[in-house]
Amino acid sequence: MKSILLSVLGLVLGAITNGFLVQVGNQVIAPPKGFDLTTDKGLAAAISHFEPIHFLFPFLAHALGTFVGAFFVSKMRVNRTLINAMAIGFAFLAGGVMMVLMLPGTPVWFILLDLIVAYLPMAYLGYKLGQR
Repeated sequence: MKSILLSVLGLVLGAITNGFLVQVGNQVIAPPKGFDLTTDKGLAAAISHFEPIHFLFPFLAHALGTFVGAFFVSKMRVNRTLINAMAIGFAFLAGGVMMVLMLPGTPVWFILLDLIVAYLPMAYLGYKLGQR
């Protein structure tokens, strides 16, 4: 039971980290002119106008959100720590796949970078660093 509760808390902490970085990114890097990124339709319309810099904070949000969740469960020394950390990675990966499906027009280079680097490797890194 402790393992499940701490894993859920790890997911919540990762999601908070993710959301915070997305919000910071929206304030630091201006969206393409004429687009409102606060709605799903506005984001979908703008995505094909994004420059590479616009993908920096989404990538950081995905990678660091996953890392924080995995690091947390690893630091808490729950049973089956690697399994819990990687479960967080797979949960965030599922969210990443859903975003790819919901946002057609996302560049292939970002999809590959995000899905390959931001989730499972970051969950494993969080696990390894959390074990120290």
